[in-house]
Amino acid sequence: MFGLGWSEMLLISIVGLIVVGPKDLPRMFHALGQFTGKARSLAREFSRAMESAAKESGVSDIEKTLRAATNPIKYGTDTVKKSVASSFKPGGETEKLSQERAEIRAKVDEATKRVAKERKERDEAKAATAEAPAEAATPSPAQAQPKPKKAAPKPAAGTAAAPKKTKAAPKAASKTGSE
Repeated sequence: MFGLGWSEMLLISIVGLIVVGPKDLPRMFHALGQFTGKARSLAREFSRAMESAAKESGVSDIEKTLRAATNPIKYGTDTVKKSVASSFKPGGETEKLSQERAEIRAKVDEATKRVAKERKERDEAKAATAEAPAEAATPSPAQAQPKPKKAAPKPAAGTAAAPKKTKAAPKAASKTGSE
């Protein structure tokens, strides 16, 4: 504690024996022991009071945060451990996601069954209409035969069509002009 060795303690005890005397030396050591005991108990009490005040004010949380911040590897692993531990707790994030996914899957299964049932009913209805005589059934628009395409419109009677240029026409004109 103070760094006293055997030699220093022997020197102090000899000086104490000479100064106090052999009769009063045991009473002095007893009083010294009581004093040190009281000092230690006061120190422990003070220390406990300071620790409880620190816990109440949240200093220990700040201390943990600062220690974690000075050691980033430990902080990272602690954060991962905490998130993994919280996700596997009953009522944790994983369980919530599992419940949501189960609900969505049930809805999808119901919708799939409903659509399959409707498709089956349509197929049965188609099969029933195909078995009926063809004369009784009215053709659907897809089965109706396409109408022939209309020809291009003819020019009106009062309008002149553009003359076609041919090579024969000028030759014919030249023959008639030379006669």
